[in-house]
Amino acid sequence: MKKNSRNIMALIGLALVAVIVYAVFSSGDKIDSYKQLNSLAKIYPDYTNLIIPPNIAPLNFEIKEKGKSCFVEISSENGPTIRVYGQNGKIEIPVRKWHDLLDMNRGGRLRYDIFCELPDGRWVKYKTFYNDISNDNIDPYLAYRLIAPGYIIWGNIGLYQRNIEGFEENDFVNNRYTGGNCMNCHNFNMQNPDEMMFHVRAQHGGTVIIRNNKIVKVNTKIPQTLSAGVYPSWYPDGRMIAFSVNKIGQYFHAIKGKSKEVVDFASDIIVYDIDKNTVSSTPALETKDSLETFPNWSPDGKYLYYCSAPLSDFIQKVKNDSTNQFQYDRIKYSLMRIPYDFENNTWGKPQVLVSAKETNKSVSFPRVSPDNRYVMFCLSDYGNFSINHKSSDIYVYDIEKRSFKKLDVNSEQTDSFHSWSSNSRWFVFSSKRENGLFARPYLCYFDENGNTGKPFVLPQKDPGFYGTFLKSYNVPEFIKGKISVDARRLYDVVNSDSLINATIGPGFNILGKTGSSKKVGVK
Repeated sequence: MKKNSRNIMALIGLALVAVIVYAVFSSGDKIDSYKQLNSLAKIYPDYTNLIIPPNIAPLNFEIKEKGKSCFVEISSENGPTIRVYGQNGKIEIPVRKWHDLLDMNRGGRLRYDIFCELPDGRWVKYKTFYNDISNDNIDPYLAYRLIAPGYIIWGNIGLYQRNIEGFEENDFVNNRYTGGNCMNCHNFNMQNPDEMMFHVRAQHGGTVIIRNNKIVKVNTKIPQTLSAGVYPSWYPDGRMIAFSVNKIGQYFHAIKGKSKEVVDFASDIIVYDIDKNTVSSTPALETKDSLETFPNWSPDGKYLYYCSAPLSDFIQKVKNDSTNQFQYDRIKYSLMRIPYDFENNTWGKPQVLVSAKETNKSVSFPRVSPDNRYVMFCLSDYGNFSINHKSSDIYVYDIEKRSFKKLDVNSEQTDSFHSWSSNSRWFVFSSKRENGLFARPYLCYFDENGNTGKPFVLPQKDPGFYGTFLKSYNVPEFIKGKISVDARRLYDVVNSDSLINATIGPGFNILGKTGSSKKVGVK
């Protein structure tokens, strides 16, 4: 009994100390005597010298310096200073005060002053660092898939949305409630949370489309195509979705530094008309001797951008005693586009924008900015699934200048899948820069001249979150609001075996009954 009483009194004492410390640091009192250092404090994540959105969640961080206690002053030209005591070095900034300070200082600067008490009781102040506050908002939500970073068969998979003005996260569909099947390729029409789609694989398979407050599950495979739709892109008015159709294989490495390869044995591009429930294409996008994949519509609907690799040039069959193999590391894709006339449903001639022959590298994931000025894409040594390639870097093609460049945001590790904010001033991309294994979402400013700020990882309430979180963020997509689809209706559709089977559209010129691309033979 006495032991329990002593424990209770000790806890009360610790609580009182915490209250007193908090009161001191939040009352406006300052440390009068300290030594000024000429070095920045080591913090994680690195949130120094950024351009940040005026509506971003607090950039909570850990101070990685030795000391008994520490606190941070965050200030700007307008509004009161925010003072935060860092218990165990963790700085968790009050959300309301943070947003008030950012809102009062749009276009201005945030100042961070870090003080630490050394073990001998002396105080030091580290070199001040700053963040510039943009006038341009970022879209308030981010959608992504959470998945294990390396796998042969999938486990738990969920599609999530995160409010990046705060810290609220929830899954809007999870395979715990759908028989453990795979879900992938979630995609939104112009960052609209009310027009989206994703694929359900294996049990209850199909493509789930949410539009005009309706939820349907469609089978986009017709006898004339290679497969059902795979990689998607919405036409801007929401009436159509362009899909690649692919024969995909995976290879799993047993060497250090490589996990797996995702390879197309054949691929074409189709267009699915949602209202008419028909599949169509053009001979230019279903050629026998080329792989066409990763379609992306321009925001005006006048061009379809995509990737293309010639089979005959880059896939070399190699015969050995036991199997037919091919050199997948010689497959290199170019960035292409093809004109499209919606009113007459006619296509123009394909145009090469970034040639694999000239770069000796391979393009993947082209994404056109909403202002129709730039195409962001990945460039890696080979192949089209750059999320698995350490060599992958992010580039932009300037549509007006007809030139491309490597962005300054890249690291020594994989920098891959990316998407634009609706105002074209921000983008998010997947990066494995911390450890080469886990993909994290990094946010970055992008100005009208194609210049970028310093990328920074999506902030979390607990600044130590990423050190213990063992899943990768897959296909991060900005959305302009919260996904409001009714969960019960959505799960009813996903778990149903009922499918709407697409039909062939008029004028679909198929070169072969099982698809036009020539398949690579492997055993």
